[in-house]
Amino acid sequence: MTALLIVATLLAIAVVVVLIAWLKVNPFVALILGSAVLVAVSGMNPQDGVTSFSKGVGDTFGSVGVLVALGAIVGRLLVDSGGAGTIVERIVSRVSTRALPWAMAGAAVLVGLPMFFEIGLVLLIPIVLMVARRSKLPMLAVAIPALAGLSVLHGLVPPHPGPLTAIGLLHADLGLTLLFGIIVALPTVVLAGPVWGRVCARWGPQTPPDNSVLSSAGDEPVAADGSASTVSRKPSFLVTLVVVLLPVVLMLSRAVAEIVSKKGNPVHDALFLVGTPLVALLIGTLAAMLLLGLRTGMGWGGLAVSVDKSLPPMAGTLLIIAAGGGFKQTLVDAGVGNLVADWAKGVNFNVLVLGWLVAVGIRLATGSATVATITSAGIVGPLAAEQSSTEIALLVLALGCGSLFFSHVNDVGFWLVKQYFGMTVKQTILSWSLMETIISVAGLVFVLILSAIVT
Repeated sequence: MTALLIVATLLAIAVVVVLIAWLKVNPFVALILGSAVLVAVSGMNPQDGVTSFSKGVGDTFGSVGVLVALGAIVGRLLVDSGGAGTIVERIVSRVSTRALPWAMAGAAVLVGLPMFFEIGLVLLIPIVLMVARRSKLPMLAVAIPALAGLSVLHGLVPPHPGPLTAIGLLHADLGLTLLFGIIVALPTVVLAGPVWGRVCARWGPQTPPDNSVLSSAGDEPVAADGSASTVSRKPSFLVTLVVVLLPVVLMLSRAVAEIVSKKGNPVHDALFLVGTPLVALLIGTLAAMLLLGLRTGMGWGGLAVSVDKSLPPMAGTLLIIAAGGGFKQTLVDAGVGNLVADWAKGVNFNVLVLGWLVAVGIRLATGSATVATITSAGIVGPLAAEQSSTEIALLVLALGCGSLFFSHVNDVGFWLVKQYFGMTVKQTILSWSLMETIISVAGLVFVLILSAIVT
């Protein structure tokens, strides 16, 4: 059964890659067919396979799809109002072209501190693409630093769900883990972001795709009839920054409330509600409609046109993301994660390296960084009982690093990046997947170095 499940998993992934890369089948269809192959070869009950895939599609669309749609509306309003152009002008005018990748990495770290990778991505996309267009830099030279900043924070630093749950399962010290996480994150972002972005930029598209959140007309505000207009007043830099950072602040306030107060406290409960990703981004969307739409003279007609323009280009992306979630859930329910867990029980390694290897295996099998971190924390939990508080904090980080290893076709993030930046599967692997691998390996190296210093 074990061998059969391994064969089924490898064959399903191979089918998805071959259908997309060689036969040019739409990824949405390829992911459905890959899931079908997994169910058929593994011996999984066909009805259970359908249920797993459907559940994964529904869960992914509910947790990610709605956020992507709201983010697309904010992104379109940023572009159509001229707000994104205002931010880009400020960045480009005050930062040298050479330093732009570093500035994008710093912005991503700031935005990524309190929020999920997917949410940070949809908020930063319009700015990343416009900076690439205005600066004339290769797109990946600007995009990869931003992606690295978001990804590293998502995997290593609480209050993100993976590390936060691992801290609870292993009874790690939150403050110590946060401190060590920041120490490991900063050099890791440098290597996987600006440095790797400069290397891989030649392998990807050199300019932003025409079908992205940036239209070919680009940066001009829209009039009430939806046509480009140069007379509508652009929002100020401060107003635009408020709109972009509002969801960030709301989600950060939730994280702070969870740390310093308890459920039942009215302030805690209110911050917990408004800091929920869906609520925070909905509030941000309403703020964008008011401050970037009506307040700039766009009018209800122009606002409606802008919102309507934001959603159709995302339809294909949303379907692919949802199918990716279905594929991932099918892998999980087929028992692939348990297979990796069983392998790890009899292996004798340095606890940090063992935790990293277990997380890598689960990440490759299931495509979820959060699942990899949480599952591997449960597996190595008994070993943590013998460790000091410093060693347990470092173990949480090792698990986080392993959870980011080589994102591929069973990862929703893979399809988000591919679709947003208009890349082929090969280009996405050469840039994004290798970036994630650099984060994983470099992060582990920095964790081991830190361990040698502090333990």
